[in-house]
Order: sequence, then structure tokens, then C-alpha cells
Amino acid sequence: MTDQRVAAVRRVGAAGRRWRAAQLAGCAVLLAIAFTAGSIAVGAVRDGGTAEVVSAPAAVSPELLTGGDLDASITALQAHLRAQPRDFGGWATLGLAYVEQARTKGDPSRYPQAERALKRSLGLEPDNVQALAGRAALAAARHDFEDALAYADQALEQNPYSERALSSRVDALVELGRYDDALKAAELADERRPGIPVFTRYAYVHELRGDVRTARRVLEQALASATAPGDVAYVATALGQLAWNQGEYETALDHYARALAADDTYLPALEGRARTQAANGDRAAAIKGMETVVARYPLPGPLVALGELYEARGAEGDRAKAGDQYALVDAWTALARAGGVNADLDTALAAADHGDRAEALRAARAEWARRHTVHTADALAWALHVNGRDEEALPYARRATATGYRNAAFLYHRGVIEHAAGDEKEARTHLKAALDLNPGFSPLGAREARKTLEAAK
Repeated sequence: MTDQRVAAVRRVGAAGRRWRAAQLAGCAVLLAIAFTAGSIAVGAVRDGGTAEVVSAPAAVSPELLTGGDLDASITALQAHLRAQPRDFGGWATLGLAYVEQARTKGDPSRYPQAERALKRSLGLEPDNVQALAGRAALAAARHDFEDALAYADQALEQNPYSERALSSRVDALVELGRYDDALKAAELADERRPGIPVFTRYAYVHELRGDVRTARRVLEQALASATAPGDVAYVATALGQLAWNQGEYETALDHYARALAADDTYLPALEGRARTQAANGDRAAAIKGMETVVARYPLPGPLVALGELYEARGAEGDRAKAGDQYALVDAWTALARAGGVNADLDTALAAADHGDRAEALRAARAEWARRHTVHTADALAWALHVNGRDEEALPYARRATATGYRNAAFLYHRGVIEHAAGDEKEARTHLKAALDLNPGFSPLGAREARKTLEAAK
């Protein structure tokens, strides 16, 4: 490992110690499901409402478990399980807590711990729904979506009304590119367990199919029903992201403002606001906001976005600062793989523009072999393009835009590939569509889209 990579890894670790636990998918999905109705304090309660007594009562306060301090909750769970090691519900809850800790702190080392805890739960009580749903969530977090689907199906055999399992099943089908099946799964989940976790997934399935109107309507209804600050922040951020994708920047900023009024530490809203400020021309605010995000949550997407903001600013020293962000992507990828995470899509996307192009193509091919989604099609198309294989890239670029999903980056990639392949008419069509849809979709990409569009005339 080079000195630069070693330094980057150390910076990831240092940043990790500064992160605070963010609320994901609304508080209802974070611990309110994992710690259902004080499951460790008085007994496990299945999502469908059937009480099930665990091996012994615990000395863990339900208020502690649902109070938002995930680290304290995990410490309390560990102490409880040392005293009550046969509490299968407690082990399942600990496994889910580790999954959430890995996600909210960007610490992939928690995934092996989660796997051990969930296996311990299943060893004590085979087929218990909490642990099966936890295995589904863990597999999805590691980007193993075939396993996520299998575990979600097993959990639903035990309890067809498990909100977590129903949600994980939709996620897995989406990430496997099975969009028709995902829509059916979302409709079933909405029938069985209507609520914010299901509503947001239902909306995303419609967005992927190009039905922005339905996606917006569902999210607005979800926001109207949200009362907990975590739920408000989560749904308002989803609405902000939807508006940003359509180039509706003022609307997006309004939604992010509402999210941050509910929770001013909610990192997805801070990231979305920074991206929107960049698209809206307020680069200084965007850089400041994105710096705050990556200091606490240095994942590939925000790191690349900040690096590109530095590059676009073009001041002396900014290229070096951008390079630091791209090096941190490589460091995070190495740590993620050590934790059992499949990081090929992240690698392909970042390396194609800011790293080893041959590695980008290797990673994109590997990911396409596992799953056929619009995102993996786009990644493979772009990796082929940067390696000079535009004729081979074209079918994948077309597939990425075939569902109607309104994504300016996909349209930009397709237009650039068509231009390189000599199809100027189609190139103009798709480059113009990208800029009409979301003219500030990327600090560097939007600039290149305008240059290529001018060259394609």
C-alpha cells in the first residue's frame, strides 16, 4: 500500500471517530423495529403483533434503546447478553444494531460482528423472524442482494407482516433490477404494512419507472403523515432528492430546509442541500456543506462530489485537495471489502472518472455479472467508454435509460458515448435532455455536457 493510501486509510479512521449516528429511514426503521415494543425488556413482539416470551427478562431500559444513542444501546445490549446469553431476541437485536451502526458510521468492521450475532440468534431459535429479517438487512448492506431476497422471503414465511422483511424484499428486487417484481412487492407491502418505510420504497419504484408524479404524490402523503422528527427528516429529504433530479432546485432546497428543521444533523439532507447549492450556483456554500458531510460520513458519493467541487473551483491547490478526496474513496473501498461489502459499483463509478480506468471496467463487469439494474448498466457503459470501447458501451447506455428513469447523469453518459461513436443526432438529443432535466447535475459533468453538445452540432 502506498504512503498516500496509508494516509488516506488513517484519515478515514480519524473521520470515523468524529461521526455522529445519523437517523436512517426514519426512527421507525432504525431501532423502533429492531427493538420492537421493548422486546428485550419484557419479551419479543413480532411485527404482526403476536407476543413471544424470551428466555428471561432483561435489565435494559426501553427508553435507552429507542432514545437515539445507538452506541449506548449497543453497550447496554452487550451487557444484557453477557447476563442472558440465551436471549435469541437480544442477539437478533444486537445484530441489527451493528448493521445500523455500520451504516450510520461508515464502519464496515461492524458487519462481521452483526453476522456473528445474527447467527447466534438463529442457533438459539432457528427461523426466528427478527434474525432472518436482520440477515436480509445485513446482506443488503453488504450488497449481496440475492441473499437479501432469500432471507427476506424466509422471514416472510414466518411472519408475512414483518415490516422490515417486506421492505428488505422490495430493496432486494430493486437492486437486482427486477423492477416489475419490485412494484408488485411494494404493492403487497403497502397492503400489509402501510407506513413510511413502505411508502418511500413504493415511491422509489415508481421513480425508477419514470412515474415522477406518483412518486411525488406518495412522498407528499407520507410527509403529511409523519410526526416523529426522524420520519419528517427522512421523507422531506426523499422529496428533496426527487426535486433535485428534476432540476427543481428551489423546491429541493425547501424540502431540505424542512428536513433540517426536524433534525439539523441529518446527513442525507445536508448532502442533498450541498448538491443543490452547487447546482444553483452557490459553490462556496456547497463546498462548506459537503466538507461538513465528509468529515462525519466519508462515503464514496460525497467524497467524489466534494472532489469535483474543488476541481470546478480551479484555485491553486484545489486539484491536490480533490485528489485527497478521491484517495479516500479507495481507502473506504478497501475497508468495506475487508468487512464483506461488495464495493464494485462504488469502485466503477469513482475510478472511471478519477482513478484506474482498467479497474473501473473490471469492477463494472463484475457488478453487471451479479445484477442488471439501470445503475449497473450506466456504470458499465461509462467504464467501457473511458476505456475507448464506445460501440460496446452503447447497448448498456441505452439500457440504463430504457425504463424512463429521469436521471441527467445517465442521459449525459449516453450522449457522450453516442458522440464518440459518431451518432451526432442521438448525442445532441440526449445531451440536451440531460441539461434540460437537471442543468447542474454534476460540477464537472454538466460542464463537459455543454462542451460535447457544442462539438456535436
